[in-house]
Amino acid sequence: MSTTFLWAPPAIVSLPVQGRSERLPVNRVFCVGRNYHAHAVEMGKPVDKRVERPFYFTKSPQAVVDSGATVAYPPETADFHHEMELVLVVGKAGFRIAADQAHEHIYGYACGLDMTRRDLQLVARDKGRPWDLGKDFEQSAVCSAVVPMPGVVIERGEIALAVNGETRQRSDVDKLIWNIREILADLSLFYHLQPGDLIYTGTPEGVGAVRPGDRITGHVAGVGEVALSVGPADAAVGGVAA
Repeated sequence: MSTTFLWAPPAIVSLPVQGRSERLPVNRVFCVGRNYHAHAVEMGKPVDKRVERPFYFTKSPQAVVDSGATVAYPPETADFHHEMELVLVVGKAGFRIAADQAHEHIYGYACGLDMTRRDLQLVARDKGRPWDLGKDFEQSAVCSAVVPMPGVVIERGEIALAVNGETRQRSDVDKLIWNIREILADLSLFYHLQPGDLIYTGTPEGVGAVRPGDRITGHVAGVGEVALSVGPADAAVGGVAA
């Protein structure tokens, strides 16, 4: 007997894949917090790898939006920030993965933007509350086409972002506090990783606010580019966007 639903289930979230006609179905979205020293310092929370472990937050798959989109300035914030990231795409299921076997679980990479309602995030952080309102909202996980690189562990390469052509973030993936192997090994202690899981690996220093009309562009060397335009805020009348 086929299953019937009260209303249509949400569409499968997917990303384009370079060189393929098929799209990649997105399973989950994990994000590594404060994974570049200079960014951790600018956020007022330096990281000492000798005594700390990585920490994570998640975004709903419904937050994923293709590169090149125009998104509305989000509601209930006055401090909408960009964060440029290398995105790791899991291609093989794994649990308690050994770091020296992490490459076996890599399908490829993409360029991503972890868009953030910074004012809401900082209020939550300072009160010891979850970051969801600051991080997990519609169209906040921008992602480029996935570049298949099975088994490749990226260890270096420029990562940079510009707003309206002005560079704001520039660093190198070799400055990750926890590298690709360490991230996969650690995250897989908590979750049974699955094909289609996306891991946003962290952002370098230089995060900052954007406004309606701004154009964001970014790249990771050897992976590609990502772009986003910020539109006006949604106007709502009686709870319905006008």
